[in-house]
Amino acid sequence: MTKRIGILIVSIAITGSLALYFYPHYQNFISPKATSSMKWIPGGEFTMGTNDPLSMLNERPAHQVKIDGFWMDEHLVTNADFQKFVNATGYITTAEKKPDWEQLKAQLPPHTPKPDDSKLVPGSLVFTPPAHPVPLNNLTLWWRWTAGANWRHPEGPKSEIKGRENHPVVHVSWEDANAYAKWIGKKLPTEAQWEFAARGGLKDKRFPWGDEFRPHGKFMANTFQGQFPHHGVAEDGYIGTSPVKAFAPNGYGLYDMVGNVWEWTNDWYRADTHANENPICHNPTGPSNSFDPLDIYTIKRVIKGGSFLCHVDYCESYRPCARRGETPDTGTSHIGFRLVRNAQD
Repeated sequence: MTKRIGILIVSIAITGSLALYFYPHYQNFISPKATSSMKWIPGGEFTMGTNDPLSMLNERPAHQVKIDGFWMDEHLVTNADFQKFVNATGYITTAEKKPDWEQLKAQLPPHTPKPDDSKLVPGSLVFTPPAHPVPLNNLTLWWRWTAGANWRHPEGPKSEIKGRENHPVVHVSWEDANAYAKWIGKKLPTEAQWEFAARGGLKDKRFPWGDEFRPHGKFMANTFQGQFPHHGVAEDGYIGTSPVKAFAPNGYGLYDMVGNVWEWTNDWYRADTHANENPICHNPTGPSNSFDPLDIYTIKRVIKGGSFLCHVDYCESYRPCARRGETPDTGTSHIGFRLVRNAQD
């Protein structure tokens, strides 16, 4: 069962809240010329994935991949960027829509009871730290379904993005990210493009900047410090998201390729993707379908890069090879995106 479904069911039973599943309909608007700064990512061959015994199984095995050159946004799409899109198109995100029970139940185990209609309200998942230490095998203890949470109100209806215009937009689903991409004339990266770019030209390094997490004591990314999840401290300067250029870029001039927020990619998620790749893949676009053996009812897309919630004691996903699956209609307070263009576009 996915994070969102699990919290959804727990919320129904315990708090009366409900996570939504909704596939918004994108309206085709004329795209303006893209204004976001992009960096050229030269093509090449690299080792994708890892054989590190300390890695997650879905990151293995390491295999060779060849990528053609492409352009990538130097930073994540910001609240200010997304505001321009919404102003131009009137677009309404997944989290701002009332969920459709018929769509929702298709992704739940058979015979899941329908919640009361009063619980089927717009909202999203918000990280809510508990007041004390909790077991790390139950993420429903720190994720809360929050009615009224969306990209405009990241922590709920009483919060706002004023003063955070240069922070990454969050509470955007894969569907929302694609709607923005179509409007701006770009697209989501493949998982292979993203991982190649994240490595910044380095070979076989644990992080985009090398093998040491804090070289010379310097924080290189926005991650979780303190005791996860109940006691976060701002040793790196931030609790929650940070401005998109707060930390040094990688070798390709890209900011926040790990940490800050997870990033949507275009690929379907399968836990066994790397195990099924050919010896040398050229511009792989991922599997043709999604399958997670731990969550058989739900289709997922790949997210990469980790977030401000990643901590060595929990996931340490601020590594280029780290990967996770997330439902394409899920928005949370720690998922955003950036876009690419192929050389011929």
